[in-house]
Amino acid sequence: MLTMLSSTLFTLTIVSAIMLLSSILSKKTIMDREKMSPFECGFDPKNSARLPFSLRFFLIAVIFLIFDVEITLLLPLASVAPFTNIFSWTYSGLFFLLILLFGLFYEWWKGALEWAH
Repeated sequence: MLTMLSSTLFTLTIVSAIMLLSSILSKKTIMDREKMSPFECGFDPKNSARLPFSLRFFLIAVIFLIFDVEITLLLPLASVAPFTNIFSWTYSGLFFLLILLFGLFYEWWKGALEWAH
């Protein structure tokens, strides 16, 4: 019990010393106030929130999220391949990719992927 308490105290001391050292050595000045302020989507948080929002930017962000989720859904396909029927694994993976490709081609056809006209 005593060794566990002493090791916990030693760990907390080391962590506190490292945090104090990093706080002392970091360059925090009043001039860095702009760097420390939040910045989202090109909007200044100190101005009015009622500025017009670029719909193209929003659409590109949503498309990025869709394809980001696609990657997280495709990665487990590779890890379960040795444990499943190869035909069902192939068909389900191809079906999923075809749905995403049709969606991508539809967005391309509608012009959603063109940033400037």
